[in-house]
Amino acid sequence: MAAVHYHEGRFPPESRLDWPALIPLIGPAVAALARYDGTLGAVPNPRVLLSPLTTHEAVLSSRIEGTQATMGEVLEFEAGQEAASPQRRDDIHEVLNYRDAMRAAERALESLPLCQRVVREAHQILLSGVRGENKSPGDYRRLPNWIGPPGCTVEQATFVPIGADKLPAAMGAWESYLNQDAPDRLVQLAILHAEFEALHPFLDGNGRLGRMLVPLFLWQCGLISQPMFYISAYFEARRNAYYDGLLAVSRDDAWTEWCRFFLEAVRAQAEENLEKAKGILTLYEDMKGQVAHITRSQYAIHILDWIFEYPIFNSTSFATSAEVPSRTARRLLNGLREHEILRVIKPANGRRGTILVFPDLLNIAEGRQIF
Repeated sequence: MAAVHYHEGRFPPESRLDWPALIPLIGPAVAALARYDGTLGAVPNPRVLLSPLTTHEAVLSSRIEGTQATMGEVLEFEAGQEAASPQRRDDIHEVLNYRDAMRAAERALESLPLCQRVVREAHQILLSGVRGENKSPGDYRRLPNWIGPPGCTVEQATFVPIGADKLPAAMGAWESYLNQDAPDRLVQLAILHAEFEALHPFLDGNGRLGRMLVPLFLWQCGLISQPMFYISAYFEARRNAYYDGLLAVSRDDAWTEWCRFFLEAVRAQAEENLEKAKGILTLYEDMKGQVAHITRSQYAIHILDWIFEYPIFNSTSFATSAEVPSRTARRLLNGLREHEILRVIKPANGRRGTILVFPDLLNIAEGRQIF
């Protein structure tokens, strides 16, 4: 089968969209997003309490591109546990870079609009020190590129993006559309995501960066109050439909069908994100009384916030990182272990302290029982 080539001259497609087919999906997606944002606004310090969801998004977005690291492995690695293999260590570093790139983009958007500069700076962080670091981090590709089975020729490719010589102008058009008014913001975002993936502006990291743009755009447009929206679970669970929908845009001009898929993804993920955020908020409220009763310490709420931000951690570094006196720290950790709020997953080994987990929080973030 011949490769599909980039849809030159057919962006943006708004005048060709079947709006009557999209309108029934827009309302439910916007309503679900608003309900989620209402709960997000009720979460005290969401960057701390929703930290596991941020890591989970980085894991799933990276997994779509082939990494195998789990959220538990990423957090254990940060707590000082060695990766199971060099391959898994590389996977973990890619996940951590994703998270760092997202945070850098959030900071940039405090003074800049979402634009090519923000995208390129995020890409540079995404590929720093990992597989792909030799593929011009932060720079648009200057070479032909194609997508297909490993080692395939351009004739055997599934998709051939726009030529490198036309890429600067095409990214300029993408940025212009990004910052213009549109009939509907979610449809605009669906189009922007598909166009970014079709242009494939970098030699590596395009998929992860394109998904990173989803919460950033929603935040910039005021559809969510924090840049915390987690879309990748839907795409990862429907990976074939996701890729087929993107490919059909260039092959069949199937923009309406792609927008339908994307709107359903936003609705479904807003509902899932809502349930997880509510679960985390309920857990936090329940834990406030329990931890205060167990520890009888002035540090109770401080400790609670800390274990929400670091749900897997090393006992040796706990006192320093949490800024709690060493003797008090040992007493607090022992009390939380005795009441099964914390659990040991790796006993102390040499200089490395015991690695502890806050299982209730991570089970909510994963959406299933993993600890």
